[in-house]
Amino acid sequence: MAIALSKKVQALKPSASIAAKQRVTELQAQGRTILDFTLGEPDQDTPEAIIEAGVAALRGGDTHYTGSAGKLELRKAICEKLARDNAVSYSPDEIVVAAGAKQIIYEAFAATLESGDEVVIPAPYWVSYPDIVRLNGAVPVIVECPPEAGFRLTPEALEAAITPKTRWLIVNSPSNPSGAVLEREHWAALVEVLERHPHVAVMTDEIYEKIVFDGIRNCSPVSLAPGMKDRCLIVNGMSKAYAMTGWRIGYAAGPANLIKAIIKLIGQSTTCTTAFAQTAATEALRGDQKPIADMVAIYRERRDLIVSMLNDIPGVTCSTPGGAFYVFPDIRPLLGRKGPDGAIDSDLELVSYLLDEAGVAVMDGTSYGMPGFLRLSFATSTATIRSGCTAIGAAIAKLSD
Repeated sequence: MAIALSKKVQALKPSASIAAKQRVTELQAQGRTILDFTLGEPDQDTPEAIIEAGVAALRGGDTHYTGSAGKLELRKAICEKLARDNAVSYSPDEIVVAAGAKQIIYEAFAATLESGDEVVIPAPYWVSYPDIVRLNGAVPVIVECPPEAGFRLTPEALEAAITPKTRWLIVNSPSNPSGAVLEREHWAALVEVLERHPHVAVMTDEIYEKIVFDGIRNCSPVSLAPGMKDRCLIVNGMSKAYAMTGWRIGYAAGPANLIKAIIKLIGQSTTCTTAFAQTAATEALRGDQKPIADMVAIYRERRDLIVSMLNDIPGVTCSTPGGAFYVFPDIRPLLGRKGPDGAIDSDLELVSYLLDEAGVAVMDGTSYGMPGFLRLSFATSTATIRSGCTAIGAAIAKLSD
């Protein structure tokens, strides 16, 4: 007899981006050439100095458990980084280190949400937010942020979404999938609303913080209003900016009582984050930051190329993202056109058509809470961008009205 699964796990959907990547891997194993724009992972290697720090740590015997909060030296380095880059002041007991930012988000919600609580999630959103909220018994309240608003949450939309049941607002800036960035003036307007609703906590997912372009700067709301520090959890990590996805290092800064609760949950789940990876992360935060700037310069060139090529395709409109390494083109004018198997009535069907017809793998906007759009990662080579956009254009040209 099979082991019975819980209702909440049965209702859980697989991560859309990971499922898409798995599909690409399967097709490539069958011998198909697939131009892949799905998974949000830097295609560049971890900077050498960080690798060397990790190797030296391993050879030095850094292979044992650490405290569940993370190594003190890393937490000190995080405090230094937050003061230097974000103009916010935290002490090590207000910092927790985990196996990626995703674990931080999950444990923070596990520590605070009760059945029936609400979490405001601006759309488009990272695919995992609503499911993590539901897994912890709460209700995701989706607030659409259309391209006309720059894919940003407006104060009016936030005000309308808050109820007495609202426990959290979660904001990802720079955004996956849209690349939208909340700068100082955007946060100032939202903070005015939040100050009228002190029961609402704020989670700022800043994992793409350093990947910004054109002089745009991300902002943490704690730097604007001292009162926000007691109700804000800043989530970040090493994966995106430092090309350290496989090292699994995330961290958060927040109120000491919440940090202690997260540490308690980590102690009962993963115990701690990998020891030598924490040493490497300390080097990343304290060491030479030039490799990060070099990677961002490469991303900017790719961004400009992919935006230009997508906008050259009739029926596709692609705004220029201010950060992260994604574009989120509007393909609504294409819906209803006919392919070899009939009308393409959704972004999901267009994704399937592009995979079959053009050998190009992209993500659907529906998975990110905004049907009628696609998400493409430009954390890939210039050659892939050129070939992929050309193939997309050729496949779309074959559609009939």
